Amino acid sequence: MKYGIDIGHNCPPDGGAEGIKSENKLTMEVGNKVIAKLESLGHTVITCKPNSANTVNQSLGSRCEKANSNRVDFFVSIHFNAFNGQANGTEVFAISDAGKKTAKSVLDEIVKLGFFNRGVKSGSHLYVLKRTNMPGILIEGCFIDSAKDMQIYDGEAMANAIVAGLTGKVASTPVNPAPNVPIPIPIPIPVPNAPVNTVIDEEQNKDKSILRLQQALNRLKITDKNNKPLVEDNGMGQATSSATEKFQRITGVLPTGIAGNTTWDAINQILAKRVIQGTHASGVIIRYLQYRVGATPDGIYGSQTEAAIKKFQQQNGLTADAIVGAMSWQKLIG
Repeated sequence: MKYGIDIGHNCPPDGGAEGIKSENKLTMEVGNKVIAKLESLGHTVITCKPNSANTVNQSLGSRCEKANSNRVDFFVSIHFNAFNGQANGTEVFAISDAGKKTAKSVLDEIVKLGFFNRGVKSGSHLYVLKRTNMPGILIEGCFIDSAKDMQIYDGEAMANAIVAGLTGKVASTPVNPAPNVPIPIPIPIPVPNAPVNTVIDEEQNKDKSILRLQQALNRLKITDKNNKPLVEDNGMGQATSSATEKFQRITGVLPTGIAGNTTWDAINQILAKRVIQGTHASGVIIRYLQYRVGATPDGIYGSQTEAAIKKFQQQNGLTADAIVGAMSWQKLIG
């Protein structure tokens, strides 16, 4: 497949936003990694960022012209957001049905990293999506002026997520670092059984022991095939395997009964206990909530789910507003 990858901005006077980090630097970092990873998977990539421009419109027009003249199959523009220091999360813009389908796939992969899901949005107002001839998306990876997002951000992980969303595959090797330069340790990520917003370093988080899995599943109220809590014995028996498979089916993960990275990503998303209001959540979290409150776990926040959440809140002496905040999470998982 031939992709047109547009590394946003980086072409004065077309400059990116500034915050805790620079949009220009992050789009360049992630964009170059995405290009290398797509090529390693056998795809053709056209780099759409122009080397120079006299105006912003000329910069944008050149990006579209490169994609159109090279007849790429799919166009991807990579950006990062900035607003008021409080807004956070990921959103992906698209216009066509094909673009929206891919936008959802990319968004789903990025929010697995722990970012707030701001949804797939209409890109009908965006220059590069309106003036390219093929399906395309514009990714706003996260907010560079959000301390929360910048704590989660890791360029390698973001690039892997984008490639996985585009192709269903991830390049197994990272982009080659400069000689004698160590690969940076990823940003800390949430861990089960830690208080909200508590993080640990990557080396510690590599502990994906069976005991930790059993503790997490018990906390999530996931029982074994006999509907019993797991014995926390650090042994991967039939009970733990069946509970793992049960969790995977609930959250839409491939039900293997083995806790791989995707399963741990789903566990960590839920245990982060982020506020859930309406459709602003990933499928994994919504599916888990639906399971716990007795709604059909389809990952779609509809009227049935809203009613079930309100009923759960009423039964537990909480304000029945269908907003899953700190008190609701306390009742669900402690």
